[in-house]
Amino acid sequence: MNASPTAPPTAPPTTRPLRVALVGYGLAGSVFHAPLVSATEGLVLDTVVTSDPGRQAQAREAYEGVRIVASAAELWDRAGGGDAPDLVVVASPNKTHVPLATAALTADIPVVVDKPLAATAAEARALAATAERTGTFLSVFQNRRWDNDFLTVRKLLADGELGEIQRFESRFERWRPQLKGGWRESGAPEEIGGLLYDLGSHVVDQALVLFGPAVRVYAEADVRRPGAETDDDTFIAVTHANGVRSHLYVSATTAQLGPRFRVLGSRAGYVKYGLDPQEAALREGLRPGGDEDTLWGEEPPHLWGRLGSGESPLTGGGIPVPTEHGDYPAYYAAVAAALRTGGPAPVTAHEAAHCLAVLEAALRSSRDGVAVDIDPA
Repeated sequence: MNASPTAPPTAPPTTRPLRVALVGYGLAGSVFHAPLVSATEGLVLDTVVTSDPGRQAQAREAYEGVRIVASAAELWDRAGGGDAPDLVVVASPNKTHVPLATAALTADIPVVVDKPLAATAAEARALAATAERTGTFLSVFQNRRWDNDFLTVRKLLADGELGEIQRFESRFERWRPQLKGGWRESGAPEEIGGLLYDLGSHVVDQALVLFGPAVRVYAEADVRRPGAETDDDTFIAVTHANGVRSHLYVSATTAQLGPRFRVLGSRAGYVKYGLDPQEAALREGLRPGGDEDTLWGEEPPHLWGRLGSGESPLTGGGIPVPTEHGDYPAYYAAVAAALRTGGPAPVTAHEAAHCLAVLEAALRSSRDGVAVDIDPA
């Protein structure tokens, strides 16, 4: 997928580590962003923004010397006093993404925003325009582009192992029959909750990266669990401009999990079960570059996917394909390099807008029971 160009950002000083301010210390901030930032050469976690006393204590314990502030407004105040962070990472609830990113860009502070960047493609494009007008770096955290299985699929496609692709199936399924509560499960539109915008942001982004822009979307977004307010079992069918069809599933109600990927081509198919191990490792407190016996993102052979035709991989059909190493650290390494050199962002706001256009079409399709045509430009 071709993204629109963005104005090169002004590079921060290169004689010291770049100071990162992390806004939000919930799941995204504490499990993903803080560890990955801290593991990236040339970046230092300088400030954590959270008003929760428990999370403040956790951040202080995990990162010695980190500054704790209760409000992102303190970051903008520091910008006026010459103590601005070199990068702000927005890992707070979805409804805060646009206003916080806008504030950072207006203060000429480079910013990374967790997915989804916004609720609509129009909002994402507006943020991109602000970044281009001010010449300020803006990127979206789409870590699943560096999942081990996704990297393996990209390699198989590049090597021509599958032939002409006919259908791509991607599943991000869980078995969580009980509600957890919180904004992610809220039905209030302003919260931007539900699986379509959560896990759907990942599977749609991956499909667009692999097969290019979408021209038609059909979706079924269901609310399955008693008391649930927003979608927890959703299917999205995407027709790409090149003719490939992507069938994408996100669910919290799947008692028997399907394959993470099934890619069907004219020459062979590839089937892969299981999730990339990096999230589980981060949740366990492991860190990239640590002293573990295995390499970061490495997967044991018994979990490798299989490539072949005509036989089920569950019965030993096909050839085991070594899974590429997952590499979440590559995202922030690319961010650091872009900030140093004024180079491109690893994931752009224009790419996020393409993804959001598909998600918006999926919402309309599910609501109206029709397939929705969209502009691939």
